[in-house]
Amino acid sequence: MKKTHLIVLLFIVITAVLAACAAPEPVEVTRVITQDIPVTVEVTRLVPELVNVEKEVEVTRIVEITMIATPTPEAEPTTAATEAAPEPTATTAPPTPAAAIAGNYYTIQPGDTLYIISQKTEVSEEDIMAVNNMSNANILIAGQELLIPGWTGSIVTSEQPDAPAPTQPDQPAAPVGANLLPNGSFEEDWYFFQGVSEWQLPNGWSMSVNEGANNSGSGGLFFRPEIRLLSRPDLPSSEANKFIFQGDKTIKAFKGDAPTNFAIFRDIALQPGSYRFSMSFFPDSVWGYSGSNKVYNGDPLSAEARIIVGDGGTDWAGTNIGSQNTVTYDFTLDTAQTVRLGGAFRNRFEQSNNGWFIDNWTLQKLE
Repeated sequence: MKKTHLIVLLFIVITAVLAACAAPEPVEVTRVITQDIPVTVEVTRLVPELVNVEKEVEVTRIVEITMIATPTPEAEPTTAATEAAPEPTATTAPPTPAAAIAGNYYTIQPGDTLYIISQKTEVSEEDIMAVNNMSNANILIAGQELLIPGWTGSIVTSEQPDAPAPTQPDQPAAPVGANLLPNGSFEEDWYFFQGVSEWQLPNGWSMSVNEGANNSGSGGLFFRPEIRLLSRPDLPSSEANKFIFQGDKTIKAFKGDAPTNFAIFRDIALQPGSYRFSMSFFPDSVWGYSGSNKVYNGDPLSAEARIIVGDGGTDWAGTNIGSQNTVTYDFTLDTAQTVRLGGAFRNRFEQSNNGWFIDNWTLQKLE
């Protein structure tokens, strides 16, 4: 090797050594890692999909339908609807029109029941109901006309028909003398019995109320009535003479839509002898109304009454509803004593009005 070349090579080596001994400079190194390293990462996933949720829903659907009422045939027709139906073969006679029924019309009077009308015309209750298409024998309207089949128009009179009305005892000698019953026509003033504002009684008179079980009729319990002492100005002019039998005042007892059971009485000292006690009343037992007309309940249980004399008197009996009634009771005393005299009144049905007008009670001595 030439000498010159050696010198150059030596210079390069020296330079390299000096460079290696100089201060180190920072060097950026990128390390590629090929090893799996577990890393915990929180990820939020956006899902751009529509999710359908199936749910059962109950829906009420209102549909308006127009219906045309047509008679229902006994059997389904086999021909087309557009074809005319054949003439039916009559198997039973159609109802006979009223004009073709032999008979006469009867005008219902206040207090009439179907039984009483049957007795007056001598036509059975069943025939009267059938001809007049009646479904309830107890609902009669005063002034209404009923067709009575086969009736000639003659009223069969009877002093005491076998109707559910109080029976009259055999009458002994006629009473004599004045009325021995103090304030028997209730013309004196009034007071609130036991301080109850619903019970306005004539002076000298008392009352009792049964609020126990109503064992027939509508059932349930009896309710206390309202009682008022009314004078003529308190009543419509058309009703004053109907409800006031003597003088200018009357007792009105009433209860709407509930059964009632009550008594009005007073105690009176009497000497030995025979007596006749009479009481008059108007049962205003109203089932309902037809316009402004009252529809009286003809059931005997709808208005019952009995006379009270001491511990006895008469039994409960039906009344002539919608008219004035007078019942009497004769009794004899062997010794002087104080006797309770009065009347009891009972309504068993829930109806528009369970009412009574009470007036003109008398006590007379008998010969």
